[in-house]
Amino acid sequence: MLEARGVSVRFGGLTAVDAVDACFAAGELVGIIGPNGAGKTTFFNALSGVTAPTSGEILARGQRLTGRRAERFAARGVARTFQTPRVFAEMTVRDNIAFGLRFAGRRPRRFWLWGEERDVPWSLRTPESILALIGLPQLAALPAAAITPSQQRLLEIGMALATRPRVLLLDEVAAGLTEAEVEQMARLIRRLRDELDLTVVWIEHAVTTLLRHVERVIVLHQGRKIADGTPAEVVRHPEVVEAYLGDEMADAGSGAAA
Repeated sequence: MLEARGVSVRFGGLTAVDAVDACFAAGELVGIIGPNGAGKTTFFNALSGVTAPTSGEILARGQRLTGRRAERFAARGVARTFQTPRVFAEMTVRDNIAFGLRFAGRRPRRFWLWGEERDVPWSLRTPESILALIGLPQLAALPAAAITPSQQRLLEIGMALATRPRVLLLDEVAAGLTEAEVEQMARLIRRLRDELDLTVVWIEHAVTTLLRHVERVIVLHQGRKIADGTPAEVVRHPEVVEAYLGDEMADAGSGAAA
């Protein structure tokens, strides 16, 4: 569904992403972890067309998109969220979702057998159905500015889903959430993957929670990919343990092995 081939991103003399190869298959739930400054978000920016790679290639559903604008990635079914939720604060929650539907260039049709809507899951056809899917139907009429930061994170996921993606890139959607909210978010992510048959790639600092829910983990360190495997394999990788230099990976390892 989405592939990076030898992707590097440089800013002047700084190499933020260093020749990373990664392939994300249909229906996978993959986590990306690494210390601060490891290049995770820059890599996401390349995967979603926000930043053009300095070298290497990006392919989405078999089409080469290297150097194309983010709109082309969206048209090929790649959607993403950001570390800080990007919602339209003065618009209602419902209208934020409606904007996502318009951005995708797809409007609900009266008869589902007509045109492209026949392949769209029922839960992604209207603002109301998307709000129900992410658990915010009761907030539809409120301005986005009036809902909590954790609800804004859910709203941004809903806006991404409104573009009817095949690949969903989630950048630290658990940041700033309580422990209970982090677990709820992780369960929602897994449910969205299962119900919508999405490929989900998830960057997160809440490593222990992430490793309990993903099936594969990629570890970046200083812009390089140092590990790629199941959670149980990755937490035992010597370079991964060294890169984290603390108890976080040991704790994550016990959770992954459970």
